[in-house]
Amino acid sequence: MLVTILAAGLAIQTVTFDRSTALPDGWISGVTGHGAAKWEVIADSSATSAPNVLRQSGEATFCWAVDTTKKLKDGFAEVKIKPLSGKEDQAGGLVWRFKDPNNYYVVRANALEGNVVMYKTVDGKRSSLQVKGRMLGYGIDSKVPKGKWSTLRVEFAGNLFTVLFEGKKLFEVEDDTFKEEGAVGLWTKADSVTLFDDLKYGSK
Repeated sequence: MLVTILAAGLAIQTVTFDRSTALPDGWISGVTGHGAAKWEVIADSSATSAPNVLRQSGEATFCWAVDTTKKLKDGFAEVKIKPLSGKEDQAGGLVWRFKDPNNYYVVRANALEGNVVMYKTVDGKRSSLQVKGRMLGYGIDSKVPKGKWSTLRVEFAGNLFTVLFEGKKLFEVEDDTFKEEGAVGLWTKADSVTLFDDLKYGSK
C-alpha cells in the first residue's frame, strides 16, 4: 500500500507492501554486478504494519528495488529492516539519487559486521564514503540485530547526508558525486536474506 501524507509542506510517501504480492506499481528491481535478485511480498507475523513485508532472498553482488515514479534531490528515506540470514552478508539498506543500476548512493546496516556504512556506486564500482570529521575508519560500529526489526534513515540535502539508526544520529557524510534528483529504494548485498517494511520517503 502507498500512502501520501502532506505535513508542513513535506509530501511523505509510505509504502507498507500490504496491497498485493508484487512490488508496487512503478517499481523496478535488478542487480549491480552479477547474480539475480528475488524480491517478494510475503505475509509475516512480525510485520511492523501487518500483514505483509518485502523479502529479498536472491543472491547477487548487490540487489536493488526502486520507485521510479518519484525522484528526489533533497529529502529523506527511512525503512524498517530485519536481516534473517547470510554467510557472506546480513545487510539491508536504502538507496537514493539512484540514476541507474550502476550509479547511486547507498547506506546499509549489517548484522554480520555490526556496523552502518555509506557508499557511492559509480559505474558499477562501490566505494565507502568518509565519515565527516574523521580521517580514518569504515562507517560506524553499531549493533544491528539479526532476526529483529530496526529502523534505518538517511537525510540528504545538497552534498550533506545524515544517517540515523534506531532514531539515533550516527554520522554525516559530504559528497558531490551525484547532485541531481534520483529514485529512492532498497538494497541488499551478496547472500543476505532481509525483510523490509514501512518504507517512508519525501522531499521538501
